[in-house]
Amino acid sequence: MARQHIDARGLSCPQPVLLAAKAMDAADGGELEILIDNEASRENVGRAAQSKGWTVAASEEVDQDFRLVLTK
Repeated sequence: MARQHIDARGLSCPQPVLLAAKAMDAADGGELEILIDNEASRENVGRAAQSKGWTVAASEEVDQDFRLVLTK
C-alpha cells in the first residue's frame, strides 16, 4: 500500500489533527506521513492517531519541522 503524505506545515491546531483524522478515516490502514511545524500539533496528531487505533511508527524533528509516520 502506498504511503499517504500530508503537509500540514503552516497550519495551527486543530487543522493538522483534522487533516490527519480525515486521512486515517479514509484509509482502512497502511502508512500515513504527516509534516507539521509545531510541538502542539505533533502531540495532538499522535494522540488522535492512537485513539483511532493507529501507531506512531516514527516521530522525528527535521530542521524546524516534525515528521510523523502513522501506521495501522
